[in-house]
Amino acid sequence: MSFKLKFSFTFLLSLLCLAGFGMIAYWVGGMHVHTFDNTVITFVQGLESDSLTRIMKVFTWIGGQIPVIVILLATLILLYVVLHHRSELVFLVAVVAGSALLNILLKQIFRRDRPSLHRLIEETGFSFPSGHSMAAFSLYGAIVFLVWKHIPYILGRIAVIVGGACLILMIGISRIYLGVHYPSDVLGGYLISACWLTASIWLYQGYLEASYEKKRGYRKLKR
Repeated sequence: MSFKLKFSFTFLLSLLCLAGFGMIAYWVGGMHVHTFDNTVITFVQGLESDSLTRIMKVFTWIGGQIPVIVILLATLILLYVVLHHRSELVFLVAVVAGSALLNILLKQIFRRDRPSLHRLIEETGFSFPSGHSMAAFSLYGAIVFLVWKHIPYILGRIAVIVGGACLILMIGISRIYLGVHYPSDVLGGYLISACWLTASIWLYQGYLEASYEKKRGYRKLKR
């Protein structure tokens, strides 16, 4: 079914996030980002303690592959079997799968090595952009959007947004704290995932509006 897409705040936000990612990518490629990275790393890793390390390992685990897959599958089952929201299911799969493919592509393009000093865990692969940050922003951001749509009260919506934002932020910080990503990796991951998520929301909302208009037109014809 064809549908029209309107220029909107969501689309503008997607473009702004893309521009922000482009700026970070330019800095990383030009090696101009060391001061920012070193300042943030010094502050975050300066907070190190045994109890905080355990907490950060929990957050980095939440953003890992197995929890993301389990949470995604559980959400898909809820959407399809319980709520029968098939269009939301397709939206969620597209956002998460697209983010994962985008991360693989970007890492192969930039091929940035991971930090080599003071690692508290070991990771392999390239560093920019952070896969954990992208997966967290895409999955939990999309879930927040879907839940937000069905909450009628402003305080409930605010609570969902704040809770999701805190979870996403802590997953990114945990990667810096544990020494496996530069802050620019995390920030770049957030920005490109925000671009992808908002663009997906824009397309999804356009599809819903077109579907509604088509159904309304069909009802008028029946009369």
